[in-house]
Amino acid sequence: MNQQLVLVIASTNSHKIREFRSMLKGLAHIDLLSLSDFPHYTPPEETGKSFEENAILKAKHAAKTLNRWVLADDSGLVVPALNGAPGIYSARYAGNEATDLENRRKLLGEMTHLIDEERNCFYECCIAMASPEGVKKTATGTCEGFLLSHDKGRDGFGYDSLFIKHGYHKSFAELGDSIKNRISHRRKALDKLMNLLELIHVPP
Repeated sequence: MNQQLVLVIASTNSHKIREFRSMLKGLAHIDLLSLSDFPHYTPPEETGKSFEENAILKAKHAAKTLNRWVLADDSGLVVPALNGAPGIYSARYAGNEATDLENRRKLLGEMTHLIDEERNCFYECCIAMASPEGVKKTATGTCEGFLLSHDKGRDGFGYDSLFIKHGYHKSFAELGDSIKNRISHRRKALDKLMNLLELIHVPP
């Protein structure tokens, strides 16, 4: 009988953990945990200059410290007209302890002069998979759209209530989890790792 593989999602963000659990529910051989299950673990400071660097940093540190397989992501919103902001600082755009609402308010304030195509943006997500021996694979996904001038919708998190994917008429916060989880940047990155996720197993 095959053993369950314990895979740790290197996050305490309940929204992000729920998304990963939903996307990975078809992998019966994997038992998902998160950093919420390891309250004494202290994540490293995110000192990378890109989403990929931060994802790798988080994955390697958690995998080695916890002696587990780990899935870590770093993601955020990129507005080319704002020189790529908020980018890797998306979660702390208005300060290290900022709420999602405070981050969105700062972004809207920075964008008051932008019109039409200048409001184009994209979400980017990089996911790193690591074992205690090191990083095994990384993958990046993007989701292109544009930003509204006010919040729409009550679901989602981060900048979802401002983001409308090209080809859609509702914000990510209005679409619902089932649709968002099929088309998001996180879904696209995770799809590129599914072969590895399906193959990894617990050694006998």
